[in-house]
Amino acid sequence: MCKDCGCSLTDHHHQQDHHHDVVHNPQLNDKKTLRVIHKILDKNDAEAAHNRAHFEQHGVKAFNLMSSPGSGKTTLLEHLHQHTSLRYAVIEGDLETSRDADRLQAQGIAAYQIQTGSACHLDAFMVHGALHHLPLDNLDICFVENVGNLVCPASYDVGTHKNIVLVSVPEGDDKIEKYPVMFRRADLVLLTKCDLLPHFDFSLEAAREQVAKLNPNAVVLEVSVKQPDTLAPVVAWLNSQMQ
Repeated sequence: MCKDCGCSLTDHHHQQDHHHDVVHNPQLNDKKTLRVIHKILDKNDAEAAHNRAHFEQHGVKAFNLMSSPGSGKTTLLEHLHQHTSLRYAVIEGDLETSRDADRLQAQGIAAYQIQTGSACHLDAFMVHGALHHLPLDNLDICFVENVGNLVCPASYDVGTHKNIVLVSVPEGDDKIEKYPVMFRRADLVLLTKCDLLPHFDFSLEAAREQVAKLNPNAVVLEVSVKQPDTLAPVVAWLNSQMQ
């Protein structure tokens, strides 16, 4: 169990049919521990609902970007503005440094950095604090680039409307089945760095099949910032979510 958030319980919190997962985890059999974790989760969910309402009051659609470190989240956001007229800003989450926010700001993209310290994911309270540092009245989209992690961010609602999950070619196509909670929650799955396919043992067909098995409703797109045409379907998907 994550010492910061108790996130290994969160899938049970949202999906009661997974009760057996909790029963067989000795760390989560203590009633006092369960009460504390549920209290944390309930407060987070209430704050997440408040964040969504805040976005909607400003006419902003919010997307939670999640992946392992190095999959290309920041790079995608750096290049996306060249292919869309949608105005967007980014809330960045990392344990330390403001490097990702600095990169985006250098491209003229409004960005606010959250340094989580030891926390393995963003929560709704962190995101709420960041909202007051962004020009929401002048935006169409707010991206929340979560901490690089394929486990904890999937379980915490931060107040966005949709989830986008990236998995890169160098990581291998097996990551999808290894981290099912992340992909079950995805609305869009981006298979990134596809220009590297000739150099890695990565099966696009296997990746698509694994996503379809876990989450038949998820859209899967193949992208590479080295191949700009591949960003057009991403823009089209974003436009479809704005309607």
